[in-house]
Amino acid sequence: MAQQVVADRRDIDFVLHEQLHVEELSKHEVFEDFNRKTIDLVVSEARNLAVKEMLPCLGEADEEGCTFSNGEVRVPKVFHRLYKLFREGEWIAMCDNPEWGGQGMPSTVALAANNFFNGANYPFMLHNILCHGAGKLVERFGTDLQKKLFLKNMYTGKWGGSMLLTEPEAGSDVGALTTKAVKNEDGTYSITGNKIFISSGENDLVENIIHPVLARIEGAPPGTAGISLFLVPKFRVHEDGTMGDFNDVVCTGIEEKMGIHGSPTCSLSLGGKGLCRGTLLGRENKGMSAMFVMMNEARLHVGMQGFACVSASYLNALNYARERIQGKALTAPKDSPGVPIIQHPDIRRILLTMKSYSEAMRSLLFYVGFMEDRIMTAATEGEKAKCQGLIDVLIPVAKGYITDRAFELCGLGLEVFGGYGFTREYPQEQLLRDCKITQIYEGTNGIQAMDLLGRKLGLNNGRAFMDLVAEVQKTIDAAKKEESLSALSEQVEATLTRLLETAEKLGADLGKGKVNEAFAYARPFLDVIGDTLMAWMLLWRASIAVGKLGGKVKKKEVAFYEGQVKSARFFINTVLPATRGKMEAIRVCDPSALEISDDSFG
Repeated sequence: MAQQVVADRRDIDFVLHEQLHVEELSKHEVFEDFNRKTIDLVVSEARNLAVKEMLPCLGEADEEGCTFSNGEVRVPKVFHRLYKLFREGEWIAMCDNPEWGGQGMPSTVALAANNFFNGANYPFMLHNILCHGAGKLVERFGTDLQKKLFLKNMYTGKWGGSMLLTEPEAGSDVGALTTKAVKNEDGTYSITGNKIFISSGENDLVENIIHPVLARIEGAPPGTAGISLFLVPKFRVHEDGTMGDFNDVVCTGIEEKMGIHGSPTCSLSLGGKGLCRGTLLGRENKGMSAMFVMMNEARLHVGMQGFACVSASYLNALNYARERIQGKALTAPKDSPGVPIIQHPDIRRILLTMKSYSEAMRSLLFYVGFMEDRIMTAATEGEKAKCQGLIDVLIPVAKGYITDRAFELCGLGLEVFGGYGFTREYPQEQLLRDCKITQIYEGTNGIQAMDLLGRKLGLNNGRAFMDLVAEVQKTIDAAKKEESLSALSEQVEATLTRLLETAEKLGADLGKGKVNEAFAYARPFLDVIGDTLMAWMLLWRASIAVGKLGGKVKKKEVAFYEGQVKSARFFINTVLPATRGKMEAIRVCDPSALEISDDSFG
């Protein structure tokens, strides 16, 4: 089999430079160091690290896994060298202030690097993503002292980080948590409770781990309104920055999981001996709103994780299909020799399905990052608000829809290998296993769908959603001017119109108090809005490609641009008709799932 690759560099360059024109961000002072040459250098360095160092460790780390003994967790041995290289490259805080150990690069460029990193070894990346997210909370809500003590150590990877939210009886229902905080005379809080499903909650990569912890102060209101956020280090930190005593944060075990074996999923006991101390991060009873700063960043990263699995699975499948000889061509004479399976119609259908989805996913994820960069460079508060609204609407799609499709597509990538795909001889089965959790953690995709329907459609009195619709319409209008794309544009426009009608129907149901009826179809609605946005991105890409093909283009580039048009045509002609059918089912809103009695389920 040809050398494995984890992401399509040509396609990454297409999105960065031909679709989004990211280098133009360097016209603004905040990104003045990131011209085209620098951006390409960053992406090249990320690719080198991913392909040469991270990818070769993927299978070995999966086989070795993590071990737990006497409260200590050891990660796969190969991760120690990787972590050293990752720290030396300053990859943990790519977009953050250099004052605190960051590189200050655009989010879009960081996503390109993360495409390679996560495609190569996303279980390893979990150690870094949560550390950065925890650091972001310190940067955003911490006091000057908290920033001084923790932030640079976290952004440079000297210390790790996690997120302590979930409890045995408080998973998606965070308001039911029971972890307590009691204020001490010195202003610290004594923390007691138990947390579960904590990624990298304990590991031997770092000397200290800084835990943002959700807990309820004595006397606080019930539910999420009474939750506060605390900063709880594994080892206490003195005001001069030196580490002190163990802080009574004890790992009680790690989970045996279906996938991501290189990432320890820990259970933690806080204050079992009454010695766990934390400091308030932000304001009392505002813990949930603060934590969502980290959650939204994490959800975008989870979308990238799922997509990166597809990116790698597709390229593996493509290489394999070009080399695997099996069966003669369907129309060849009886005694003809076998041909590479890429010549068989069903394999070609599978590969084009994976290609079209993965290209659209990459564009959508990078677009969200680009909106983050636009906020940094916006000239007016109105422009900032518009970009933030687009991000808010797109986050549940970027996390929920993309990871739903990613798991399905990784299944197709396995099928291309036939029986070999089901074995550990090839990476496809691990990519499928590792991908599954992306549908579940950082808010299950059912919750993402409820967030989209219940909060994001009405955000800013519906302005954010309509701004997104306007962006899609802008692409449709431009594509209509290209004769070769006219019919495709009409299909996307018809789908967008139907989507608006479907959103209005669900919104009206909510307005009439039909809450259960509407939310029973929240997940299908997430699917149809995701399909529509995939078509948007593919039509946008095809418009660029048609323009390139109509001018002077290098001969070796012709196939790439023609491939963009074929991806759009395939998706719009084969997926969108089914999407419109799904919308009709949503509009019917059959109530059987609500009306069936519990006993009738069996």
